[in-house]
Amino acid sequence: MDRTFYPRSRRIAPLVAAAAASALLVAGCSSGSGGKKAEEGGSGASAGKANTPRMTVALVTHQAPGDTFWDIVRKGAQAAAAKDNIKLVYSADPNAGNQANLVQNAIDQKVDGIAITLAKPDAMKSVAAKAEKSGIPVVGLNSGLSDWKSLGLMEFFGQDEGVAGEAFGKKLNEVGAKKAVCVVQEQGNVGLTQRCAGVKKTFKGTTVNLYVNGTDMPSVKSTITAKLKQDSSIDYVVALGAPYALTAVQSVSDAGSKAKIATFDLNKELTSAIKKGDIQFAVDQQPYLQGYLAVDSLWLYKNNGNYSGGGEQPVLTGPAFVDKTNVETVAEFAAKGTR
Repeated sequence: MDRTFYPRSRRIAPLVAAAAASALLVAGCSSGSGGKKAEEGGSGASAGKANTPRMTVALVTHQAPGDTFWDIVRKGAQAAAAKDNIKLVYSADPNAGNQANLVQNAIDQKVDGIAITLAKPDAMKSVAAKAEKSGIPVVGLNSGLSDWKSLGLMEFFGQDEGVAGEAFGKKLNEVGAKKAVCVVQEQGNVGLTQRCAGVKKTFKGTTVNLYVNGTDMPSVKSTITAKLKQDSSIDYVVALGAPYALTAVQSVSDAGSKAKIATFDLNKELTSAIKKGDIQFAVDQQPYLQGYLAVDSLWLYKNNGNYSGGGEQPVLTGPAFVDKTNVETVAEFAAKGTR
């Protein structure tokens, strides 16, 4: 593949790869753990740490304040950073312009790599191009599967939101739903738009979208409650994030509605709600994996010239369904904050 916008990195890649291979060989001889020096003591788990030169990686997302989904992404990113001898700098802002400014800050600080989300890709075009011009490798995660290549990113880790939405719509058919309201917590977010569009594409019943202010949870609760009171034929609430699904549980109660709730994404509290039957099922895109792979990919590129997905195809992390049949297994990991 042609990645001419990283001429310095590509030019030195063979030399770096040789050096990295040498470094990894030394570590591998001593630890037998795939190129990582084994940790001493501890639980005896096969964790390790690279002996490659210290890197700085910026992870810049569109996280809204209080959205716990991103805590899981960060845990994955932090685990990869600890393993790869990387200093991880995390920042976030749901406002697209502010997120772009955070990326510019990372460029100004001359970091070794940047991982970004593309919830509103148009706003990120300029800074992605600036990073390219500066020779800083950029990878995408979570949002922006349709746009990462056109913006010149090296790799992408996430879920095809359209495919996930279509799978969700089929699941609604299986459970006999007739009318669903898709609750969108952030207008203009392409990933959320694709989710609802996917649901509508395969769901045989009726789907309506309901826009709420995702940064104001009391407002989310009251808006869903009002919609359920207004339309008693709604029998399923489709939430696009775990915190909003849990809030919808309160809304259903307040409205005296018989609607059931299902959602995209997962966290510890949501697995408990599935166990109790408050939430019927969830689509898991494995955010821990997104954060981990995004950061680890930058280390692999820097030290061994690798491109996940060949740099041509995204690396998909979902969708996977979690319901009463498998929630016990998933809950064990969710309790640790990694699912």
